Amino acid sequence: MDLPVMPPVKPMLAKSVARIPPGMQYEAKWDGFRAIVHRDGAEVEIGSRTGKSLTRYFPELVEALRANLPERCVVDGEIVIVHDGRLDFDRLTERIHPAASRVKLLAETTPASFVAFDVLALGDEALLDTPLSDRRDALVHALSMAKPPVHLAPATTDATQAQEWFERFEGAGLDGVIAKPLDLPYRPDARLMFKIKHERTADVVVAGYRFHKSGPIVGSLLLGLYDAHGALQHVGVCAAFPMKRRAELVEELEPLRMDGAAGHPWAAWTEEAAHESARLPGAQSRWTGKKDLSWVPVRPERVCEVAYDHMEGDRFRHTAQFRRWRPDRTPESCTYAQLEEVVRYDLDQVLGGGRGA
Repeated sequence: MDLPVMPPVKPMLAKSVARIPPGMQYEAKWDGFRAIVHRDGAEVEIGSRTGKSLTRYFPELVEALRANLPERCVVDGEIVIVHDGRLDFDRLTERIHPAASRVKLLAETTPASFVAFDVLALGDEALLDTPLSDRRDALVHALSMAKPPVHLAPATTDATQAQEWFERFEGAGLDGVIAKPLDLPYRPDARLMFKIKHERTADVVVAGYRFHKSGPIVGSLLLGLYDAHGALQHVGVCAAFPMKRRAELVEELEPLRMDGAAGHPWAAWTEEAAHESARLPGAQSRWTGKKDLSWVPVRPERVCEVAYDHMEGDRFRHTAQFRRWRPDRTPESCTYAQLEEVVRYDLDQVLGGGRGA
């Protein structure tokens, strides 16, 4: 491979803002694996956000990228899996598997798609210093004949349309909106774009915590919601506390601390079979490896309010943010019924707008 921009390349990133800023290019925020694709003739390399190779995990995409990308190019985009008209991140994570036979099977049963939204090089020309508006024109032309599973991401310079996308596209599993300055050059690993994500709040039960890597202070709180059968389900964690607050949380939760998991709603995680699902705290997975996931059980009697962006199935897709304790709420009142239901929107209608501005 001999391209003007060689792998590995870390993608340009975005910082969170509360509102859609004016006067920019707007795109949907995809919920998948960020990927930089290098193609030089028959050679295709798919690099992850960290620079590691994803190529072996998506053999069906390698063939599709050869068929749909220019002969020599470097393209930034997102690997996604579409299921029942929505993005499905759980099925996407299953694609990262060490066994070649499993990779082959999943490539056939849950094939991935690639959504392109930027171009870093075409032919012998590096485009890193080219303004975004010109790179977008080049990308639209380069993918003018592309067919699924390779897609051109929809984009617009109309802030009103971007707001409509923000409100409607979530029903297809998208994560919000990305805003990019029109004169922006491509700067790997720099947070020069802007992301506007959905945020909601929920009252959840605190059922345990993990220690911080630096010592005996809280690293994250383990959160639960009661399902329709009255079982407390593990829905995620909240973290990102100041160091002083982490120490305070240990003291606040000390009266509820249990000597062991016996009698706790999540005691089953100690059984080997429970670890296969990786749904309970303490379970290992191919994502966590040998990372210490031990946790401190507490009696599920305290309720806190957290902010979250969206759900992936029956759990928070990303780490939730602690807002406040809710002494006025009982744990039993913290159910899935309180969560906002997003109006469904078919992903085909999103991808159908890829030829826009």
